[in-house]
Amino acid sequence: MKQRSTRKISLKWILFICTFFFALGSLFSHRLWNTTTSDDPFVLKHRREQETAPDDCDNKKKPAAENDVMGEVLKTHEAIESLDKTVAMLQMKLAASRRNQEMKNKDATGAASTLALAHNGSRRTKVFMVIGINTAFSSRKRRDSIRKTWMPHGHKLVKLEREKGIVIRFTIGHSATSSSILDRAIDSEDAEHKDFLRLEHVEGYHELSSKTKTYFSTAVTKWDAEFYVKVDDDVHVNLGMLAATLRHHRYKPGVYIGCMKSGPVLSKKYVKYREPEYWKFGEAGNKYFRHATGQIYAISKDLADYIAINQPILHKYANEDVSLGSWFIGLEVEHINDRGMCCRTPSTQAILKRTDCERKAQEGNTCVASFDWSCSGICKSVERMQLVHQKCGEGDALDRSQASDLESDKIDSEEAPFNLVAKGSASFGSVPWHSFIDGLGFIENVQKQHKCISEKSDDKEKSSWTSNQNPA
Repeated sequence: MKQRSTRKISLKWILFICTFFFALGSLFSHRLWNTTTSDDPFVLKHRREQETAPDDCDNKKKPAAENDVMGEVLKTHEAIESLDKTVAMLQMKLAASRRNQEMKNKDATGAASTLALAHNGSRRTKVFMVIGINTAFSSRKRRDSIRKTWMPHGHKLVKLEREKGIVIRFTIGHSATSSSILDRAIDSEDAEHKDFLRLEHVEGYHELSSKTKTYFSTAVTKWDAEFYVKVDDDVHVNLGMLAATLRHHRYKPGVYIGCMKSGPVLSKKYVKYREPEYWKFGEAGNKYFRHATGQIYAISKDLADYIAINQPILHKYANEDVSLGSWFIGLEVEHINDRGMCCRTPSTQAILKRTDCERKAQEGNTCVASFDWSCSGICKSVERMQLVHQKCGEGDALDRSQASDLESDKIDSEEAPFNLVAKGSASFGSVPWHSFIDGLGFIENVQKQHKCISEKSDDKEKSSWTSNQNPA
């Protein structure tokens, strides 16, 4: 039996053969990969998708990031607006709180109030009402016609203020030129009559809204009144009836009294009472919100304080009465529509029927104020104020020449209301003004007795009143 020979392969050859086949395989594999990747369309498409994929992700992330930034900006803007409103409200509350604290300190300790006048350091005088008669530099004759009729003058004006708590002043500002001849004329007139309230205001017809704010702010700092009244210098007023009307509402907060109206918003150029900000009131042909006509109105103490505190931020419209009404929108204010504050004046022609103020005066239901709607006051007031006072005044018209005799009369508090009705607004007796105001309840009882008689006549004349009222 033959024996198989076993031949061993050298280790060096084994290593050489392995290395050779490894190199050969690597060369073949590399060539095949390059060929496949360079020629295969599916591979090329897949590569392009992979290359463009990062760009698509970036494009999707960019709008999202921009939206996040805009959202943060809007949130920041809203937060700033909210903070501004909060700060404004806190400032208003702080100012009101300071004023209330100052008034409490004054009542408790008698210390000088910061609401006193700066030029003499005196404290505010406690009164029932302050009447500011709006006037102008050129209205000297109008002022004289009022002094000769329904407004006491001289020592009688001082007595009315001291004993009855009724303050009456002509309100006027200054001219654009300091120490002008107009200002000197007012200074001379004031030195003679002492019945002016000078305002830190530059006079101008288109600045009546600003003047109204200044009047209330100035009056509040000088007098501590229950009511503040504004009236034009071509309107006739019965002081007794005005006091009786206000007395009826003296314990109500937020009272706004006058002849309420709501005229159309005029947008056409070159028309009287045009409203430049007509677009704020909606579509063309819309009407104003309810507000008292500007000839005469009264507001309670808290509303006057509100105007004084917030004077810098109260918006002014073209028409002064509209501006005042807008300041009370959003507040808890009671609008009292008193038609006795806008009676028509008697005509000089005898053929015409009796008008509001004349008829009501004869019936005992005297009007608070009288004027003509067509003239926004008494037409030709300088010539007709005396006529209106004679026919529409409360009680018998009192001759000014008899004033000295009245000063010597001593009237008991029980007789004061009767003397008020009998002798007119120029004679209020010598009782304290608190008793005088309380005694005016007698007048209200007289009014009630004639109410049924006057209501029918009022209904007949309502249509004519609405046709003659001012647009604003």
